[in-house]
Amino acid sequence: MPKRAFTAPDPGRARLRFAARGVLGITAATAVCGLAGVSLVGAVIGGLAALLALFTVTDATVRGQALTTALLPAAGLPVLTAVALLHGHTLARDLAFLAVVGVGVYARRWGPRGHSLGVFAFMTFFIALFLDATPGLLPEMYTAVLLSVPTAAAVRFGLWCYERRLPPAVVPAPPTGTGLARVTTRQAVQATVGAAFALTMGAWVSHDRWYWAVGATWWVFVNTASRGETLVRGFRRVLGTAVGIGLGLLVAVPVAGDAVPTAVLAAVCVFGIFYTAAVSYTWMMLCVTVLAELLYGLLGVLGPGLLALRLAETAVGALGAALAVLFVLPVTTHAVTDAWIRRALRCVHDCTAEAAARLAGSEGADPAPRVAELEQLLGRVRLSVAPLVHPLNPVASRKRRARRVLALLDDCAREIRGLAAVAADPVASHDVRLADACRRVEAAVEALTGGGAVPARGTAAPHAAGGALAHLHGLEQALAELVAPLRAPSGSPLVGA
Repeated sequence: MPKRAFTAPDPGRARLRFAARGVLGITAATAVCGLAGVSLVGAVIGGLAALLALFTVTDATVRGQALTTALLPAAGLPVLTAVALLHGHTLARDLAFLAVVGVGVYARRWGPRGHSLGVFAFMTFFIALFLDATPGLLPEMYTAVLLSVPTAAAVRFGLWCYERRLPPAVVPAPPTGTGLARVTTRQAVQATVGAAFALTMGAWVSHDRWYWAVGATWWVFVNTASRGETLVRGFRRVLGTAVGIGLGLLVAVPVAGDAVPTAVLAAVCVFGIFYTAAVSYTWMMLCVTVLAELLYGLLGVLGPGLLALRLAETAVGALGAALAVLFVLPVTTHAVTDAWIRRALRCVHDCTAEAAARLAGSEGADPAPRVAELEQLLGRVRLSVAPLVHPLNPVASRKRRARRVLALLDDCAREIRGLAAVAADPVASHDVRLADACRRVEAAVEALTGGGAVPARGTAAPHAAGGALAHLHGLEQALAELVAPLRAPSGSPLVGA
C-alpha cells in the first residue's frame, strides 16, 4: 500500500504539483482569514473551504474550473445559513441534512460541475456541524468562506495554473438513462437511505458526533457507480480511518493545542490528501483522519475516547452505505463494468480509425484526443473492476479473468499510443496493408461489443511490419485474446456475472 501511494507513476509530476499547490492555496487562505481578524473557528472553515475549492473542482477546461469555483459560495452559504438557523431544531436539521445528501448526489448527473457543487454543499453542512455553528457565528463564517475561496482561486488560476500548459482534460460522460435507469438517480436514493440509517444509528452511538457517520456514508458514494465499488470503498474508508486513528494517537494527541507543530503536521496531511487521492483511497482517508484529529486538538476536545468514537461512527456510516447499495435499487458491478469496457473498446475503434485516416493523408484526422479519452475510460474500467480483483474477493476464477482483461486492455492502450505516435510523424506514409489491418481491428471491436466472432488476425509477421502496422498487429492480438476472459463459458458478455 505505501509503495502504491508514494511510488506510483506520476507523469509530468501532476500529482506532486497538485499536492504542493493545495498546501500553498490552503495556507494562503488561512493566512488571509487570520489577517482579516476572524477567530479560530473562522480560520478552520476558511481553510476547509479552500481545500474543497482546490480539491473537488475537476472541470475539463481552466475556464470551466474557474466558473465552478466562483459558484461554490452560492452552493455553500445557503447551506451554512440553514445549519445555523436550525441549531437546536433537531428534526428539521436532520431532514435538511438528508435533503442535501440526496440533492448533492443527484447533481452528479450534470457532470463535474454538479459533482463539485454537491460536494461543497454537503461539506459546508458537515463543517458547520463540526464547528457547532450558531446564528451569531454566521457573519464570521461568511467572511471566512468569501475570503478563502477567492484566495484559493487566485493561487490556482493566477499564481500556479499549470493546467494552462496542458491540453484540456478528457472527462468521460456519465452513463446515460432516464428515471431510475440513470445511475446518479439510483445513487441519490441509495445515499439518502444510507445516510438516514447512519444518522439514526450514529445518534444512538453519540448524541454529539453522529454526523461523522453521515459523512462516512456520503464519501463512500463519491466516485462510485456500482455496489461492488461502493463496498470496496467502504472497506477502504474504515481501514484508512483505523490506521489514521492509530497514527493520531502517536502524532496528534501529543501536540494537541500546540499551534506551530499542529500547523506543520496539518500541512503534511493536506499534502498527503492531494498526493494520494488518485492512487489510494485508504491513504487519503488516513491523512483526512489525522487532519481532523489535529483540528480537534486545536479546538481542545481531542482525546483517545474521541478517536474511538470516530472509528465507531465511520463503521456505522460504511454499514449504512453497504446496506443501501445491497438492498435499495442495486446497481450491479457487472452492469457498470460491462458498460465501461464497451465504451473503452469503442474508443479503441475510434482511435484506430483516426490514426488510419491521418496516415492516409487526412489533415483533419487527429487520434490524440481519442487517446486521451481512452486513458480516462481505462481509469473508469479499473475503478469498476476493483471489486473483482480485491484481495477479499473469494471467487478466484473471476479475479483471474478480471486481471487478464485489465492486462489486455492495457496492451491495447499501449499499441494505440504507439500507433498515434507514428501517425503524428509527418514523414509516415500509407501502406496498403494498413487499411486491411484497421478494418480487422474495427471488425474485432464490433464483434467483442456485439457478441459476434472475432475475425482472424493478419498473417504478416510483426517483425517484418512497419511501425504503424506493427502496432496494429499487436492491437489485433490483444483483441483476439480478450475473447476468452470477456465472455463467460455460457456466452454471457464481458467481466461480470
